[in-house]
Amino acid sequence: MLVIATHNSHKTDEIRAMLSDVAKSVTDLTQFPGIPPADETGTTFVANATIKALAACDALPKDSWVLADDSGLEVDALNGAPGIYSARYSGEHATDATNRVKLLSELGATGARGKERSARFRCVLVLARNGEVVASCDGSVEGIITNEGKGGGGFGYDPLFVPEGHCATFAELSAEVKNSLSHRARAVEALRQVITKQRLILT
Repeated sequence: MLVIATHNSHKTDEIRAMLSDVAKSVTDLTQFPGIPPADETGTTFVANATIKALAACDALPKDSWVLADDSGLEVDALNGAPGIYSARYSGEHATDATNRVKLLSELGATGARGKERSARFRCVLVLARNGEVVASCDGSVEGIITNEGKGGGGFGYDPLFVPEGHCATFAELSAEVKNSLSHRARAVEALRQVITKQRLILT
């Protein structure tokens, strides 16, 4: 079994779909009541992903495979913000909707237009077992931020992000298309190669 160190079902569903060929059973921390979210005190994506992976290892049964990710949106006109603070950009009680409102407000204040609204999604994955990091992989996808949210799919900033080479936001694209080109998909593909090369058995 592979345990995703998250309580976000959307994230778990994406990773489960992309790793179905190498991990037959994928679950997350919602199946282990009482395990609190890790205190993300790192200053980089890889640091926070490592913190989450090792914290979950400590709380789960011995020999559990744990996969943690830290991902976020980097907007060039905002000097890389929201970055590692993407999930809580609008404050302690942030929601996807309030985060998007703040992002559009902050970006609008810069006067950035068109290609000046360039951004990227970044994702770092850390695979751990028994308190040790087994692998670390990353992925990113370039794009631009729209002027308003579009589409009903995805989550987070997906309705605002148009990936390079497309005219639709992540929230407008099908899950299959998004999962083929997203930052998380690219990080997962790198992880799959590690799993295959090292012949890891995630059970």
